[in-house]
Amino acid sequence: MAARDGALTAALMRLVDTLVLEYDPVELTQDLVDASVELLAADAAGLLLADGGGTLQVFASTSEETRLLELLQIQSAAGPCLQAYATGEQVLVSDIDASAQRWPAFAEYAGRQGFRSMCALPMRLHSERIGALNLFTTATGAFSAEDLRIAQALADFATIGILHARLLADSLTVNEQLDTALNTRVIIEQAKGMLAERAGLDMDTAYRKLREYARTNSLRLSELAHAVVDRTVDLNGITGHA
Repeated sequence: MAARDGALTAALMRLVDTLVLEYDPVELTQDLVDASVELLAADAAGLLLADGGGTLQVFASTSEETRLLELLQIQSAAGPCLQAYATGEQVLVSDIDASAQRWPAFAEYAGRQGFRSMCALPMRLHSERIGALNLFTTATGAFSAEDLRIAQALADFATIGILHARLLADSLTVNEQLDTALNTRVIIEQAKGMLAERAGLDMDTAYRKLREYARTNSLRLSELAHAVVDRTVDLNGITGHA
């Protein structure tokens, strides 16, 4: 148990390393499937993530056979992985051969690759689901309750990392937009001051004339403000003063 706990800690530390600085979701998910095979009674692992439209895509796998098996589930729109993603619940298949009636294409291909059991673990946080982690073995009934607990913990850890990175990316976008808006606001203030000084207007009147000129000439206010500051537009034409 101590050896396994140490290996789990090491695996989590590797996953943490992929979340700092240059975050790469491909690297994170590949480390996740590799760690799953290393720590658990799994011979192969694969991971599917949903794209922006909610369609699952193969994102990482420990073998080409596993990747093709994941693709088969997507193409046939049936399989344990899709069920885990759709329901947010674990799907344990102790005997793949016995699931042939439910998922015939999946069971046939998995059997040809020598897999006899598998489990699909949802990648979800509360009600938000982003994909599923799939573990395959060549023995029937190979996964213990402890295996499933650790596998779900790994999947949950990666889920939090991916969602956090998405939130960070959104925040960066928002911050960039905010910076642009703040910079534009500074330029507008400069343009107001120039108009007010040129025509002897108060700042509110200068701003009103700036907006009126922009609307009349189908210009964006920010564009007009830049033109005023750069002196590429006639200031008297905006203020109405000769």
